[in-house]
Amino acid sequence: MDNPLLYATALASAVLALYSYSVFRRRSSAIRDISGPPSPSWIFGHIRQLILSAPYGAHEFKWLDVYGSVYALKGCFGQERLMVADPLALQHILNSPKFGRAPILDNTASLLFGEGSVITASGGCILFSRRNRAYVDADVWTEAGSEHRRLRSALNMGFTAAAVRGYEPVFKRVAEKIADQLEGFSTATDICSVLSPATLEAISQAILGHPTQELGEDFVANNIEIVKLTASHSETHILADAIGSYVPTWVWRAAIYLPTTGAAVARKERSFATQVGGRIVQEKIDAAEQGLEMDNDLFSLILNPNPSDNTKTLSVEDIIAQIALILIAGQETTARISLKANALAFGLLELARHREFQDELRAEIYSNLGANATNMAYENMPLLNAFLKETLRLYPAVPQPDRMALEDTAIPLGESITTLKGERISRIPVRKGQLVTLAIASYQRLASRWGVNPHEFNPSRWLDGKTNQGDAVGPYANLLSFLGGPKTCLGWRFA
Repeated sequence: MDNPLLYATALASAVLALYSYSVFRRRSSAIRDISGPPSPSWIFGHIRQLILSAPYGAHEFKWLDVYGSVYALKGCFGQERLMVADPLALQHILNSPKFGRAPILDNTASLLFGEGSVITASGGCILFSRRNRAYVDADVWTEAGSEHRRLRSALNMGFTAAAVRGYEPVFKRVAEKIADQLEGFSTATDICSVLSPATLEAISQAILGHPTQELGEDFVANNIEIVKLTASHSETHILADAIGSYVPTWVWRAAIYLPTTGAAVARKERSFATQVGGRIVQEKIDAAEQGLEMDNDLFSLILNPNPSDNTKTLSVEDIIAQIALILIAGQETTARISLKANALAFGLLELARHREFQDELRAEIYSNLGANATNMAYENMPLLNAFLKETLRLYPAVPQPDRMALEDTAIPLGESITTLKGERISRIPVRKGQLVTLAIASYQRLASRWGVNPHEFNPSRWLDGKTNQGDAVGPYANLLSFLGGPKTCLGWRFA
């Protein structure tokens, strides 16, 4: 298909979807009876305030205080949305097969990673989305879910607690390199420019078994460019995402051929991942056939011809298909988040703001170093663990992921709410296609969950027993920084 025809088709699809949205009124929705802030704009709804506010959360946390842990919002073009920070509701949504990722997330993932990655294996079944309604192929959804479980089960062997402990030498080497770089600075510097390539280095060595310099300069440069693009936010991006959610999946799949910067970078990433991944996998296969000792990186574990268990179910093509996802998503969530900042940088920022705690933490680490630091017992450092938990609590990498109801269902609430009609309800009926925003940043600032002054950095809250953990929601410290349920981030221990 030539580019003019492709552009025309995409534009016609978007116009048709928006026209259908504006003409056809959706049947009555329970969302309309839930209170929420007045919309400042029909075009942007609350999305501009939610995503582009400075400082982050300036509006979201105010709405949390005023409207509680569940309230209604407007998306672009008057779209109805539900903002959810209620722990029971979040737990239900993340574990229920009746909710899936929003179409825009699946389509973007397919564009970046192709159809064979573990993250896209559970998608691809949203045929078309209009207004708040999704059109889903149930057979494709069932098949995709099975494929996701197969890939995830096989990959998990490289992300167990034991496997991650095996990566510790890699983490130490990268950390020492960071320390050397920081000691060389005499003036203020952009810490993200140090930490971002360092996290890519850690991922490359631990997962692929190769330093980034062996991946090729073009591959590394393109990977960094992808991370920059996916971390960008502007009014244009907001509108593009809103319109893109109404575009059929086949148009998104064709978008990879567009002569745009984003499409060109995505094409290069997938091509580089296939070439580099193919070379590395073949090297490891050859080494195994020659009886050479396998390394401790993820790919070596998966390709080991004599694994300790019987989980080896991935083909060479399956393994190669995961490379772009692991290198981009791992670096994106660990090193760079939506604020164009760095998850590690936020931790360093808080240490700079709290010098007394910094001194206490340093003393704890030095007291555990001893004469030999080869076997650090990190679990025996309460201040260090409290610091990690508090940083992840305040600065989740993905603060507002969206989910879509795949069928008519109801969301249970831990705390009942009063509707605009004055009714007290403990469950919210939602229609098929309803978009729900998982307000992770708000959940992790609930006073009922995390104690007094939840917006303040206070690692002591993890030590004095004042946090109310309640039912299990997330995999680490009950935080949702790595999501939860069957789609919990595969590499949360690694991160």
